[in-house]
This record gives sequence, structure tokens and C-alpha cells, in this order.
Amino acid sequence: MRDQYLPYCRPNVDEAEIAAIAECIRNGWLTTGPKVREFEAAFAQASGAKHAVALNSCTAALHIGLLAAGVGPGDEVVMPSLTFVAGAQCTLEAGATPVFCDVDEGTLTADLGCIETAVTAKTKAIITMPYAGRPANVREIVNFACERGITVIEDAAHAAGMLDRGEWAGTRSHLAAYSFYATKNVTTAEGGMLVTNDDAVAERVRVLSLHGMDKDAWKRYTARGSWRYDVREPGFKYNMSDIAAAMGIVQLQRLEQMQRRRDEIAQRYLSAFSNTPGILPQRAPIYPLDRHAWCMFVVRVDEREAGISRDDLIEELRLRNIGTSVHYIPTHLFAAYKAYGSNRLRQTERVWHQIISLPLYPTMSDRDVEDVIDAVNTCINERKQPSGLLAG
Repeated sequence: MRDQYLPYCRPNVDEAEIAAIAECIRNGWLTTGPKVREFEAAFAQASGAKHAVALNSCTAALHIGLLAAGVGPGDEVVMPSLTFVAGAQCTLEAGATPVFCDVDEGTLTADLGCIETAVTAKTKAIITMPYAGRPANVREIVNFACERGITVIEDAAHAAGMLDRGEWAGTRSHLAAYSFYATKNVTTAEGGMLVTNDDAVAERVRVLSLHGMDKDAWKRYTARGSWRYDVREPGFKYNMSDIAAAMGIVQLQRLEQMQRRRDEIAQRYLSAFSNTPGILPQRAPIYPLDRHAWCMFVVRVDEREAGISRDDLIEELRLRNIGTSVHYIPTHLFAAYKAYGSNRLRQTERVWHQIISLPLYPTMSDRDVEDVIDAVNTCINERKQPSGLLAG
């Protein structure tokens, strides 16, 4: 057993990020400024999207993305329940109604078959999510939605490093909201990015993100700026700081290197658990140009085969100094969202009792990875052993 606790996640930050932040502080521009614009340009180039707007969270991107898409009172927004609450929260803040759909048991994503059963005449938008960074075949969803005049928003919180048939999230859909939270593949500690190819959406998001002020109102503190500005409409305080952007620029430059390590760890897990009774990894992508981002490594625990429940496995791993997490408690089970529940979510309500996220991040050593594998297999093998053999 490990002597030291292995946390579920640890950000991959080194001296390059520290130097970039220090330089930003020394230059004296701390809030939204030139580093934010540099980060946006770099992210747009990397993603292939026409526009990238840096914000202070993925939640902010989802919220003003919904508003920019025209979502409002009387509208419905279809989304999986097996995700973080931000999508449903932002839908309610826009005055619309969240409608939860089920997920596929093997992929843990809401595929088109799951989504279309929840679509009604009131559906204004679909929030699709590449769960854990697994491509969700967004082309098929976009084609279905466009035929019906429905906007597709990708909750791309897990998607940095992912390719969906060779494309980044937000290049095929109407817009995507990325997260740079501390547990994500690219981090700015807190932060997000909205990407889109729609000029009108990008323009409105920029205005809404900083109190509804004129585009580039931040320049009033530069030599080329003016103290005069206009507030076009009531907006929000959703802007990113230059300090966060400075960190994000370096993280984006290192993304491919970090992604290769995530790929290595994921492949090691997949190989090691291929014959472990009751441990069922998320089903692999199916298209040749797909790439899993491996923001999380999620397995389902089949208690009948494994001989141990998901909850008991979490506790047994904790006792062996292995951290884990659960992604997610379905949104419709929370007190604030029970009114929006549905009897259509049979897969969601079954699989969430089975899922566990194992440690996967670039700074894990090979020994750390082996410790996780050994701990999981030991827990399963101990439960599978006849009681007489244990006593002997």
C-alpha cells in the first residue's frame, strides 16, 4: 500500500507558468488587457474557430452563450442530467426550462437517440457534452438540430485536447464553452472560453461579458483609449484577468505534451482493467479522427461481477491512499432541480450509482499509475476470494 495519499487530481503547473504570471504582475496590467487578447487569439488559432472570447468561468460562457443564442422565457433547453449543474443553472437564469435527457450506458454521453426523445416544439437549444472528454459525434446532433432551427451549444468543460472527427468543440456546433478550472486539461485556476464561428454571437458575448459596455472598453486605460464609453445593455462581470490569461497561454502551448501523457496513462488503465471482473471503462471513440481528451478516466463498477459496490470501492481505495471522485450526481436528483426530473432517465439513474473517476493527470508517475491499478485489482480480488481462502 502507498505511504502517501495520491490525490484524485493535481494541476500540472511548472516554472513557465509561474514566470508568465510574474511577468504579468511586473508589467502592471492585472485585469482584462493585452494578455487576454493574446490568449483568445492563440485559442482561436489552436481550435480552428473564428472567435474565442475569454471569460472567468465555463459557467459564464454557458450563461451568456444561451443569451446570445436568444434563449429566454418559454423556451426549453435539452441537456444530459449526468453532468455538473451549471447547464441547468444557466438555463434557469436565462428564464428557460431545463429538460433532462438520458445517456448511453457505455459512452456515458447523450447521443442523438437520447437527445431526440427529449426534444419538443419548445426546444430552443441543446447543450451536448463530451463526457470526460469523449467525442459525442456532434455532427450528427448539429444536423438534427439545424433541420429544426435549434441551437447546439457544447459544454466543452472536458474537451480541451479532444478531437471529434478531427475537429475541436465549437467549430461544428453554434458555440462551445470551455473550462479552465484547476482539474481541467488546460487550467488558469479559474476561467473559461467561449468559441464560435458566428460573428453576431461573438460580438454580443463580448459586450455582455463586461457589464454591457462597448467592445474593447478596457482600452480606456491605454494611451490609445478614451474615457468615454457606452453601456449598450445590462451585462455581467464575466471577464478574465490578464494574470489568468498569462497562465493559460503557457498551458495551451503545453497542451499537446500534457495530452500525450494523459493518453499513455489511459491506455495503461484500459489494458490493465481489460480482464478485471466488474470494472467497465467508458467505451472508446469509434471514428478514425476521434481523440479522447481523457479529462477524466471513468469506469463503471458492476457489483455483481466485481463483488464490491462503487461506494465500498471508493472507501477501500481511500484506505489504500488512492483518491477518487464521482462525476456526477445527476442534476435532476438535487433538491433545486427535482421539479425538472423525468422517468425517461433510466440509464442515468442506474449508471451514476456505478461510476467512479480514477486519478489521471500528466504529473502522475508510472509508479502512481501502477499503484492505482494494483489497488483496484486487489480490492476486486479480495472480494472474489472464497472466505475459506482468506482465513487460510
